[in-house]
Parts: sequence; C-alpha cells; structure tokens
Amino acid sequence: MQKILFICHGNICRSPMAEFVMKDLIKNNNLENQIYISSAATSTEELGNDIHPGTRSILLQKNIPFEKRHARQVTKGDYKEYDYLVVMDENNIRNLKRIIGEDRDKKVYRLLDFTDRAGDSIADPWYTGNFVLTYEDVLYGCSGLLEFLRKKI
Repeated sequence: MQKILFICHGNICRSPMAEFVMKDLIKNNNLENQIYISSAATSTEELGNDIHPGTRSILLQKNIPFEKRHARQVTKGDYKEYDYLVVMDENNIRNLKRIIGEDRDKKVYRLLDFTDRAGDSIADPWYTGNFVLTYEDVLYGCSGLLEFLRKKI
C-alpha cells in the first residue's frame, strides 16, 4: 500500500482539501485498498481545529465527501510511516525539514511536481480568500499524482 501525507502550514485549508480530493479520486478509481491518504501541518497554530469553512464549502459544492477532523502537526515518525510527503509550497518544505531533518529517502514533493507545473506552489486561501483557485490547483495536482501512482502500483 502506498501512503501519502499531504502537508500545509495549518492543516485546515490546503492539505485537508488535497486529502479529501485525493480520497475521492482514489475511490472513483477503485484504488482504496492500494493507496492510503492523510494530512498534517508544519505549524502548531491550528492544532485540533476542523477544516476551514472555505474548504468545507468548496468540497460541498464539488460533492466531495469529507469528515470532521482535527488538524495535527507532522512528526518525525511520519517520515518513516509515509511513502510520499506532499507539500503545497516552498515554505512548507523548509518548515517540514525542521521537523523531519534531511529528506534522505527523497520522499518530499510539492503537489504540483506531479504536473507540468513542477516547482509551482498552491496558493494559501487563508491569505488569498480564493478557495476556487486553490481547489483547481489541488485537483490538478492530485490528478497528476494519481497518474504517477498508477504507474507504480
């Protein structure tokens, strides 16, 4: 089983959006027994909080199932547990490395690295307020990631 951890700053906007979008893609492709998905934060600012209302709203609009959850911070142990640690932007990489140390096994990726926009960031809707654009980027990245994973399973 491939295990993916989506990571953003607070684990209330982008990473849970990616978590539920990817879970929906996996379910629609009958890969639930082959791919496990979760999400976490690099910061402690939102620990325990559920997903942002803007993320919840866009998931409802797109008929993507989600569940009540609590933001959590990534741990050093997550590096061993997961095959892919997928971040939303360069700041997430820098902050993640403070927690896990060096990426010796080459497990850390930006979500858009699985697209033709490798290296680009997913804008944080906490600051931009644009949850639609974030959703479009997340869906694009998750679709690319799914195609990447299909070649490996």
